Amino acid sequence: MPVPDFLIVAGLSLAVALVVMTLTALAAVRLGRVSVVDVAWGLALVGVALVCAVVAGDWQSWLLVGLVAVWGGRLSSHIFTRARGHGEDPRYRELLGGPLPEVGVGVAVRRVFLVQGAAVWLVSLPLQAAALSSTSWTTAVWLGLLVWVVGVVFESVGDAQLSAYKRDPDRGPVMDRGLWSWTRHPNYFGDACVWWGIWLVGGVASGWLAAAVTVLSPAAMTVWLVWITGARLLERTMMKRAGYPEYAARTSMFVPLPPRRGARRS
Repeated sequence: MPVPDFLIVAGLSLAVALVVMTLTALAAVRLGRVSVVDVAWGLALVGVALVCAVVAGDWQSWLLVGLVAVWGGRLSSHIFTRARGHGEDPRYRELLGGPLPEVGVGVAVRRVFLVQGAAVWLVSLPLQAAALSSTSWTTAVWLGLLVWVVGVVFESVGDAQLSAYKRDPDRGPVMDRGLWSWTRHPNYFGDACVWWGIWLVGGVASGWLAAAVTVLSPAAMTVWLVWITGARLLERTMMKRAGYPEYAARTSMFVPLPPRRGARRS
């Protein structure tokens, strides 16, 4: 790939990420909470996918627009609906060291919005690769679509099951039904699968060099979901809930596995 073309695509992708995060930071100041960044996250990646497709103009990039739009649109809509009427997410309060009005917007920009903007650019590497290279391995596209479907199913079914649990007046102290009996975070697992699928469609299908460079995207997404702002951070709070330690003892944290036998149910 010519260096000027790479710089154009990379620069445009970074510009989209920075614009979205700047607008999100302004919205966060107005609302008094930085958790709005979770809504903007998926939309930022949809924007990057669109820019890459306009630059490339081929079927592979427009397919990626569809995959990212379905994932990002569903995720942003779900988070927006879930968060409506609620305050700051405890994860972000812990990350900031306090509420946004107390710690100040400068701290939020450094610890959340700049990091999220850089993460959008990094995760979008397969989209950028597809805009710069022609498809050389269509089998990877079909395999990627399969992995993507698995991810979307885990995310959407897991979220629907959790919503049904919250509406059930006879629910137990901990959600341990359906997919949640196999993994404590089916939505995070699904999110990771979506981006491993997109890597196959955009990175691997574009050739071995693109695959090697862009593997940073799904790897970073998985690390992010498990150890940084996802499962591990959430579980610091969840472990204080009655019944959750027992649930954790019998249920895989991330990768779906059969429940462990002999562990006591809450």
